[in-house]
Amino acid sequence: KMLAAHFDCPGGPENLYVKEVMKPHPGEGEVLVKVSASALNRADLLQRRGKYPPPKGASDILGLEAAGRVAGLGPGCKGRWKMGDAVMALLSGGGQAQYVTVPEGHLMPVPSDMTFIQAAAIPEAWLTAFQLLHFVGKIQKGERVLIHAGASGVGLAAIQLVRLAKAVPIVTAGTEEKLKAASTAGAAAGFNYKNEDFSEKVLEFTQGSGVDIILDCVGGSYWEKNLNCLSTDGRWIIYGLLSGGEVHGDLLARLLSKRASIHTSLLRSRDKEAKIIFTMLSFFLQYKEQLVKAFTENALPHFSGGASPRLQPRVDSVYPLHEIAEAHRIMEENKNIGKIVIEMP
Repeated sequence: KMLAAHFDCPGGPENLYVKEVMKPHPGEGEVLVKVSASALNRADLLQRRGKYPPPKGASDILGLEAAGRVAGLGPGCKGRWKMGDAVMALLSGGGQAQYVTVPEGHLMPVPSDMTFIQAAAIPEAWLTAFQLLHFVGKIQKGERVLIHAGASGVGLAAIQLVRLAKAVPIVTAGTEEKLKAASTAGAAAGFNYKNEDFSEKVLEFTQGSGVDIILDCVGGSYWEKNLNCLSTDGRWIIYGLLSGGEVHGDLLARLLSKRASIHTSLLRSRDKEAKIIFTMLSFFLQYKEQLVKAFTENALPHFSGGASPRLQPRVDSVYPLHEIAEAHRIMEENKNIGKIVIEMP
């Protein structure tokens, strides 16, 4: 048996409690991880409300990322990991529990000078940002990237990864404190969407040429301003719909006039069997495993001391598992800057 975050019926944070459940057993090619810490994501809030069910076959326990130590190896593992290894992982669910099973190809090593609390703040936000910028957006040196929710976990990761790609990050956020955090992370410019028209400010900052890529987790209410400041041949990448998905207006004509493209991405829904063609590799690979491999090779070394530029996850706050309801409240009120981490007992 093990302890895990649980809710009996969809609803508010008050529905959450810690429950004793069955400990999972690693299947073919899976690794059992004893979880030390797991970070909170918007998807957890949506799942708790009954609006974002886990993919078929995934754990129904909350938690899309975790850090801890290898505690067991399933049949068919290829020897990449050994007992006691410090690892972190992107999950389809199950992270907010004392143990979780993970396909061995989805695990990443925890940098030697990093704590499990810090490591837990990496997988979902940083792999999402890396995927959006490199796999979907095909970011190029010198391009300008507009990042909405610039002080979120994904936003702060994206700022640093844009800098690593030698491109220019521009952000929006809702408070001066969040804009300052984005600036500290490396944002070249930041605009408060609550009291200024970000599209006008972006055009002013880029001397009328606009941005090449937009990372958009807001959706419907931003469509017109996004198109206003998107450059010719720009890529608008939608990975969330915080303001809903309805669009009222001539979106397609505006998009066509700029030869712009819309891309959409949901990382969680790509299960471990999903495959996608990567023309640059000319063969099929499992999507998440290829993403983890690319991130491990190209970004993870920059989290270690002495690397330049240095990448750093930002932890807003840490809550023990039995205070998970309070952690959900803080995120729901949009109070956090960076990641909220849940520490396992």
